[in-house]
Amino acid sequence: MYDDISQPESVAGAMALYKKDLDKYKELDEDEILNKLSAEELKQLETALEEMDPENALLPASMRQKDQTGKKATGNFDRDGLLSYLEKEAMEYKDREDVVPFTGERKGKVFVPKQRPMESRQEEVTTLDPELEEALSSATDTELCDLAAILGVHTLVTSTQKYDGNTKEGFSNVVKGEKMTPVFDEPPNPTNVEDTLQRIKSNDASLTEVNLNNIKNVPIPTLKEFAKAMEHNTHVKKFSLAATRSNDPIAVAFGDMLRENKTLRSLNLETNFITGVGVQALVDALKDNDTLTEIKIDNQRQQLGTTVEMEIAKMLEENHNIVKFGYHFTQQGPRSRAAAAITKNNDLGGGWKGTCRGGAQTVSWPIIASHLTMRNNFSQSPGLISLCGILVLCQTMEQGILNLNQHLSRREITGIALSYKLKLIRYPQ
Repeated sequence: MYDDISQPESVAGAMALYKKDLDKYKELDEDEILNKLSAEELKQLETALEEMDPENALLPASMRQKDQTGKKATGNFDRDGLLSYLEKEAMEYKDREDVVPFTGERKGKVFVPKQRPMESRQEEVTTLDPELEEALSSATDTELCDLAAILGVHTLVTSTQKYDGNTKEGFSNVVKGEKMTPVFDEPPNPTNVEDTLQRIKSNDASLTEVNLNNIKNVPIPTLKEFAKAMEHNTHVKKFSLAATRSNDPIAVAFGDMLRENKTLRSLNLETNFITGVGVQALVDALKDNDTLTEIKIDNQRQQLGTTVEMEIAKMLEENHNIVKFGYHFTQQGPRSRAAAAITKNNDLGGGWKGTCRGGAQTVSWPIIASHLTMRNNFSQSPGLISLCGILVLCQTMEQGILNLNQHLSRREITGIALSYKLKLIRYPQ
């Protein structure tokens, strides 16, 4: 599809067709089209423009503020006429006459500050022997600097002598300027947005990471297409969308994506314009997602609020797969709950770290326990259980070592081993 466009003749033909299509729009009157639109159609047009440019960066500053009243205008607004009317009214209006005329008479005494005598400081005169005075008067600057260094009088050296290193006489310059290393701006993101979108739609196996960071000119509909395409993609494991001016509709679209996608492991939505509504949509979606292990939503346009932060903490307590969560909580309660949940999830290894030594499939703790129960029956021989790199040599089920309905952390399983004097064996993960 792209090979034909890359030829010079094809490019010229395409440009000619593009210019021909634009010619039919030159004669259109935009004002006439807008006047024919109804109030509901104008509102729909305004909503569409807000999705394309949520910050109104393309409009001048004087046109970004919406009308704050629904009243109809009583007449045409003429700024020049209004200014001339105000000036005329101001000139014709008589000033109020003073009740007591101003005579300019001064009353009271004029304040005169007292003159304080200047205290003259007399310098102490030090007398030296005639031989010393003659030696010091005939000494050069270099000799005086050497004498000051020997006596430890560093204030004798003036700033001119200290920093003047061009002349042969005087104090040598020991201060050298360091060459500053130039710091260049980071290059723009080289990701091709359209090509990446097509590769996601085609489920390209070589595309495992998508980086759209700092690309601010991506339209909102295009970002929604990314979210829609990711619903059925089975190869992309990391998606980064930081500093792309994404808003709540984008967050809602990616929330719907998380309900369908079972491959994505990391999602980055930092430094955008997402509010509490968008974050709430992501939190609700993560309750049904058991594959995402990392999500970042910090540095948004405004604080999310206590209600949203409590919902985030509740979600982290229920979702045992998230081991990295990027957000700075403003309230102490949700912060403590989220920190405890993330710590427990890391101890559990995301819920999928437990493996059976003899097995080839990675499974969770309850599956391991039930597998060993059927395999060893806990009566003939001890069971060998692995969790987060720790092998525990378990005894019989009657000792109450295993709980099939509970996820055990590394600290808990170590405590069980110590209490029953079991053997712990570490092996590289």
